[in-house]
Amino acid sequence: MSSKVYCLAQFQPKPGKEQELFSVLQSLEPNTLREDGCIQYRVTRHIKSPFAEGNSFPIVFNEIWANMSAFEAHCQRQEIVNFFNTYCVAQDGLAADWNVCVYSDEPENYDAP
Repeated sequence: MSSKVYCLAQFQPKPGKEQELFSVLQSLEPNTLREDGCIQYRVTRHIKSPFAEGNSFPIVFNEIWANMSAFEAHCQRQEIVNFFNTYCVAQDGLAADWNVCVYSDEPENYDAP
């Protein structure tokens, strides 16, 4: 049975703040990639394609964690807490909105041997 946790952390920058927010998010990558249980941690930006015309926030972290404990430990690191407090929650932060969701690759009620 897989214990991996997949996280999509989406960010809507305030007007004119997209590149600045993207740079701040990129700065989180090096330390996070050294965390126990971090398999993938990459910030990406939305690009246009006629084959992918869905709606999304323009900046998205694509994360894979070995398990829920590793993901939750990451979320409690001071660097991550400070990021959210400074750039998301604070009135003068760079993000107008954000959405963080986690997923499993196991079907619901999976009966593994």
